[in-house]
Amino acid sequence: MVNGTHIPSRAGVGLKPQHYEQVLDGRPDIGFFEVHAENYMGNGGPPHRYLTQIRSRYPLSLHGVGLSIGADRPLDPEHLRRLARLIERYEPGLFSEHLAWSTHGRVFYNDLLPVPYTQETLQCVLDHIDQVQEALGRVMLLENPSTYLIFQGSSFSEAQFLAEVVRRSGCQLLLDVNNLHVACTNHSWDPHRYLQELPLDRVRQIHLAGHAQDSDEHGRALLIDSHDRPVAQAVWELYATVIDRIGPTPTLIEWDAQLPAWSQLFSEAKRAEDILGAPPQRRHRYAAAG
Repeated sequence: MVNGTHIPSRAGVGLKPQHYEQVLDGRPDIGFFEVHAENYMGNGGPPHRYLTQIRSRYPLSLHGVGLSIGADRPLDPEHLRRLARLIERYEPGLFSEHLAWSTHGRVFYNDLLPVPYTQETLQCVLDHIDQVQEALGRVMLLENPSTYLIFQGSSFSEAQFLAEVVRRSGCQLLLDVNNLHVACTNHSWDPHRYLQELPLDRVRQIHLAGHAQDSDEHGRALLIDSHDRPVAQAVWELYATVIDRIGPTPTLIEWDAQLPAWSQLFSEAKRAEDILGAPPQRRHRYAAAG
């Protein structure tokens, strides 16, 4: 197994079953792969057989979508135990989850739902992160959300809330640049001010993905974090700005629906890697070269 404690500052892609064979046969020159933890919580079968082979050749990061960090109720202890077993089995270099909630009682929603940025929510999120980091024996990454509404009762901006969570919990950040662009467009926020309020020195991974464009009932732009198309030009440009600020950082291309051919997914990763490796004076030129 390759080094389980390090993800290189290169570009990686989300691993999907449709691409298992091509990855194993072609051995592409790529920085790392990432999988959704909940897809591998069974004990065996083809998913584990393939992932074990791929993990022996590439670094792996693990991305959770079901812990419900932002819920106002306790974490599911069985889900947390299964996650701990999975991490012990594959030794991923990074583990991340979302600032969101997706459960209510025994009901699981297939969405990552927003939270109000209040003191009460902050304490709940801190408690949950402490519980996760204790159970896993490692520092986790928390991802900024893509949102379509904001709560009038919020007492923090989103970036301020994330900064406070990081400061008080000791967790690190997964900066999803597409989510940042989506949220800032939907709520008329300034993305550069958002970045100024974030503790960028705590960013350990970046996500890039595609989004769909729509409009609300007033005809204003409404972006949907769809993960079903190439990364938008505006996101590439914002990504280059982020790399200017923090330097080369492990970057994942997410593409979860309407999957393209492996060659197109690999091409998106290559574009990210060109930006990562470019000298600062050429970085934005690579971002513009679609």
